[in-house]
Amino acid sequence: MLSFENTEIAFRYKTNSDLSRARLLFTTIANPALVKLGKSLTYFALSLHLPIAWVIKPTLYKHFVGGETLAECEKTVLLLSKYKVKSILDYSVEGGKDQASMQRTLDETLRSVVHAAKHSDIPFSVFKPTAFASQEVLTQASEKGSLDDETARAIQFFTDSVEKLCKTAFENDIPIMIDAEDSWYQPFVDQVVTGMMEKYNRKKAIVYNTLQMYRTDRLDFLKKALLKAEEGNYYLGMKFVRGAYMEKERKRASEKGYPSPIQPDKAATDKNYDAGIAFSVAHLERISVFNGSHNEISNRLLTEQMEKLGLARNEHKIWFSQLYGMSDHISFNLADAGYNVTKYIPYGPVRNILPYLIRRAEENTSIAGQTGRELGLLEQERMRRKKRG
Repeated sequence: MLSFENTEIAFRYKTNSDLSRARLLFTTIANPALVKLGKSLTYFALSLHLPIAWVIKPTLYKHFVGGETLAECEKTVLLLSKYKVKSILDYSVEGGKDQASMQRTLDETLRSVVHAAKHSDIPFSVFKPTAFASQEVLTQASEKGSLDDETARAIQFFTDSVEKLCKTAFENDIPIMIDAEDSWYQPFVDQVVTGMMEKYNRKKAIVYNTLQMYRTDRLDFLKKALLKAEEGNYYLGMKFVRGAYMEKERKRASEKGYPSPIQPDKAATDKNYDAGIAFSVAHLERISVFNGSHNEISNRLLTEQMEKLGLARNEHKIWFSQLYGMSDHISFNLADAGYNVTKYIPYGPVRNILPYLIRRAEENTSIAGQTGRELGLLEQERMRRKKRG
């Protein structure tokens, strides 16, 4: 059975100083009060246009982000590749509501797609839909009501941007993943992404949709998507994640008076997630699978299913992935065992990527088990190295 307990493999790419910095960071963000204070001080400093990079860059930024530019990420990409771990470079600047900022994000994302296609250690490209349209615009598009001219133009810019990115990915033969959004405006994203699959996935999966499996409807959506792909004779690319907006989703459902779209508890989410992965692997002739999970059980179940079906560990239609700076014990042990593994590496200017960093800090604060697990593994490796001198 595959083990994720080998910390020597998990952290061999980290120096002793890297380990010490990581331990201090996770110890700090395990304290909710400190995270809340840090968030308030950071946004206060931003509002006054005070320099903050000197504080952020050597700490949170260095641990969770690859660099400010594609070129700055190269050192990290090459380091990970030495240990058989590939990289996905995600331009994580939050989408602005003004046309100019969205156009800049589009231009940079297009550069990242072409860059990935030329780099053997970057097997995927990626983008977030709200980089090219506001939540309000995508909500109106999902509700399919009447639109004013300004909203119609914004929707057109979004669809044109997605088309341009997917077309560029297709022409450069590099898969592109579209991240998932909140449930109330995901329908329009699904509609556009499905259209891109129909157009560009004729020979293999180039365009990947993302399924947040904490949603009660996603397994059914997956099964219907497969039927549609079979009827239309195209392929599906599916990225699986558990989900990122649970509190917001439940709050909105309560306020608006509709049933929560989120599974009732973690056990139900885990069951749904593993069922989605199992269903897709059972239909590998039509579906390519991207397993974006920090859960040891889910990753192990996928390896066991692959073995049961007689699939090679490096089966090109199945990839495992974790966020850069988290769950190294999963990523590096999987890669060492011969599976296809990537690290999701965000990049972008320090000031612009702060929302992403704050989410990572809050996420690790709210999921006590995640932080405790990281600290325990880091301490285990520190002690192992100490004993060996």
